[in-house]
Amino acid sequence: MADFSVVGGGIAGLVVARRLAASGASVTVYEATDRLGGTVARHEVGGLALDAGAESFAVRGGVVVALLGELGLGGDIVEPRPGPAWLQPASGDALPLPATALLGIPADPLADDVVRVVSVSAARAAGELDTRPMGTIPLSVGSLVRERYGDAMLDRLVAPVVHGVHSMHPDALPVERAHPGLRAALAETGSLGGAVARLREAAPPGSAVAGIRGGVHRIVPALADDLERLGGEIRLGVRIDDPAALRGTAVIAAPGMPTPAAPGRRIDLVTLVVEQAELDGAPRGSGLLVAAGAPVAARALTHATAKWEWLREAADGRHVLRLSYDEAPADPVATARADAEALLGVELPVVIDAAHVTWTRPSAAAASGSVVVGETVAGSGLAGIVAQAERTAADLLAR
Repeated sequence: MADFSVVGGGIAGLVVARRLAASGASVTVYEATDRLGGTVARHEVGGLALDAGAESFAVRGGVVVALLGELGLGGDIVEPRPGPAWLQPASGDALPLPATALLGIPADPLADDVVRVVSVSAARAAGELDTRPMGTIPLSVGSLVRERYGDAMLDRLVAPVVHGVHSMHPDALPVERAHPGLRAALAETGSLGGAVARLREAAPPGSAVAGIRGGVHRIVPALADDLERLGGEIRLGVRIDDPAALRGTAVIAAPGMPTPAAPGRRIDLVTLVVEQAELDGAPRGSGLLVAAGAPVAARALTHATAKWEWLREAADGRHVLRLSYDEAPADPVATARADAEALLGVELPVVIDAAHVTWTRPSAAAASGSVVVGETVAGSGLAGIVAQAERTAADLLAR
């Protein structure tokens, strides 16, 4: 059977390599750094082993759940604790996010919880716009919402949610990436509200996301161990400048260096471990998404110990807060502390420990003749990345 060389040891590279090795192929993974996993990483803050990147995954499609079951981690899949996420508008007090929505797009623009966020006039305008005949479906989520629901719905509700989930503006998010069934549902129902309602009704019961007890980073050593058990080889600290010179079929799972033409999107994540009894009641649920123009620099805050029961137990009375930024503040920890106090409405006099990490989300890959997996072609999110890597492995094996 043909050999395969996988360039990049992130999740996509490990998944495609493991699937190829399971078929009996000879597979070698080359990773330029001294660790595997890419942005799925672990760090220790305040004596707690925490995710330094992704801390949850979408359960839609079941692909990540199936993979975790194969890796022996199925019994450690956990759902978030019940409780709403919140939205910090550009002005005014924080509000719970509307319940019946897809990436912030409401099924009913006139629902009370939507009106509280966008205003009565914006909700009425959205309802009227969505009664018009459905023409050509726009390519991006931003264009779709702007056309069917109006600018106010996009700016005040959908944009903060999309940015919090995908780290991009809705104008840059393709409709298919928002939900693979959205375009068909739009064509069938003839309205954006009807499409969202149909997709919500078809979704399985339970949370739309899940995590792993102990942290999502546990998937990295599990994948690596299973790959080596299947006969695959992993080489750390080896940079590949010319994949064409490798033996067999080369699979590109590395995003490449940012360039002025494709700089990628920078994300700074600050994690705080704090002591504050007022946070025990989770005053903002599992956290907040922040609208543009709000009086804080953070774009989102996750109250991780309110979101995950396993972490609440491990933290033993302390609280873990994760704040994300589009640009690194001059003093990341001080800024995160001040932003957390403003968003949560609680003073944080005791910060036990803090950590600051920076990630660059790559730009979309240009069309080429190479076999490519990972975020450059699948977008952000473990579910999409794993699914695309699995499909690629299947296609390679079928050739």
